[in-house]
Amino acid sequence: MLSAGVRRRKTRSKKRRTGRETMRFSQSAMVAIAFGLGLAVITDAAWAVEASGNFRRPNGDEAKVSVSGGKLYCKITSGKQAGFEMCHGMEKTGADTWQGANMKHPSMPSVMTFNGTVTVSASGLSIKGCAVGQSMCDSENWTRN
Repeated sequence: MLSAGVRRRKTRSKKRRTGRETMRFSQSAMVAIAFGLGLAVITDAAWAVEASGNFRRPNGDEAKVSVSGGKLYCKITSGKQAGFEMCHGMEKTGADTWQGANMKHPSMPSVMTFNGTVTVSASGLSIKGCAVGQSMCDSENWTRN
């Protein structure tokens, strides 16, 4: 017996999914996830900028940037330091970013290497080398020839 003012709560039974409905739902979810991942890969590749090419340093020297075996190399081709390799075997760490510990500075002894980052854009690249962690750094912006 119910006292005055207390209502009986109606309960609805939740419809349980059958095995076939669950499988269809799972397949739809997998297709959506695969589509999203595929779109992300295509978008990343479509927005990546070609790193290889000829560039001009701020001092007027020309440099050739190439990718070989999945690694980035930068070599000065004309100017006072022609033949000097500034970056050697840098690893790709992002769509347009390369990093490595074998960067050299033209005004430093060639035995010294630095941690470096090269970021490529459609108009050029930014090259940055650091010693002693991030406390002593030098950077340049190169324009694409």
